Amino acid sequence: MHAEPSDDALMRAWAQGDAAAFETLYLRHRERLHRFLLRQLRDPGLADEVFQDTWQRVVSAGADWRPDAAFATWLYRIARNRVTDHWRARQHRPPAPDDADARTARLEDGDTPERRLDAWQRRRGLQQALDTLPADQREVVLMRLEQELTLEQIGDITGVGRETVKSRLRYAMDKLRAALAGTPTATAADEPAREDAR
Repeated sequence: MHAEPSDDALMRAWAQGDAAAFETLYLRHRERLHRFLLRQLRDPGLADEVFQDTWQRVVSAGADWRPDAAFATWLYRIARNRVTDHWRARQHRPPAPDDADARTARLEDGDTPERRLDAWQRRRGLQQALDTLPADQREVVLMRLEQELTLEQIGDITGVGRETVKSRLRYAMDKLRAALAGTPTATAADEPAREDAR
């Protein structure tokens, strides 16, 4: 099994000009960092802005980066500092223009009760669809989609071969697509009952 390079090794490689190393770092940390910012700021637009600013600071550090701390620690420190800067700036905000209320009234409200209800129903539908999956398929889907684990990593964790993981993932995704589209799904009996040896 090929060991993944550490974050620090990737950052050093990127500082020396390896763009693929930065892409790997970004892909490795983007979702967790964005989720952290969303939970801290509770405003998707603002979270996106701080997310971009955080990565811009990583890019700007480039060759000057020194591993004083683990990369993830450094990354989250930047993000946390940007959040702190945001909250600090809100306390010292200049007064609103005289026509602020009129400007605000002209803006379309993207966060309507209907949109919130629709989003909640989609999340609920996905959770209900996940709940209908057999435990071994649900486990594989969650490990792959939420934790971004590779098929090999999932196989190591669950104690089955890569092809079994792949099969479970394929059946699970087919069932989820069908459930979310409102069409009948295959039953658990449709999945081959075999365990690949590793």
